[in-house]
Amino acid sequence: MSLSRRAFLVGSVAVLTVAACGFAPVYGPGGTGTRLQGKVRTADPKTPDDFAFAGRIDEQLGPDDTAAYELSWQLRIAVVPQAITPDEITTRYALNGSADYILSDMTTQRAVARGQVSSFTSYSTTGTTIATMAAEQDAHERLARLLADQVVTRLLAIDPTQIP
Repeated sequence: MSLSRRAFLVGSVAVLTVAACGFAPVYGPGGTGTRLQGKVRTADPKTPDDFAFAGRIDEQLGPDDTAAYELSWQLRIAVVPQAITPDEITTRYALNGSADYILSDMTTQRAVARGQVSSFTSYSTTGTTIATMAAEQDAHERLARLLADQVVTRLLAIDPTQIP
């Protein structure tokens, strides 16, 4: 059997296997992405981290023109020293973060999805004071955006039949 024919058969079996398990494109007709696109209103942000988080959610799911769901969340970010010199000077910090989230139907107030995600970033303190402050701010924004990306991934993985 030729290599191309074998690859075709293996690919065909893989496609049939995935189709048999109920796989459907997220942004296909009736997919979760289609059901959530433009329909998720984020809770009002209160901190710079919240603003970065909510902004990334809006980038991923689109503006809430016809909001049917509300996404509320709680961010927790801890600063942890990572690299300490023998003189006890910290030259690198890690930001460990988690986000608890709840997606609720706005008409019934019923929770459609809930969960928790976590990630981390870090930044260096070896530059000037201004450079260190900018690096810390950037690390906070990167972490909030990473957490938002994980939340969106979890929301898109919801079974579309669970979304009213």
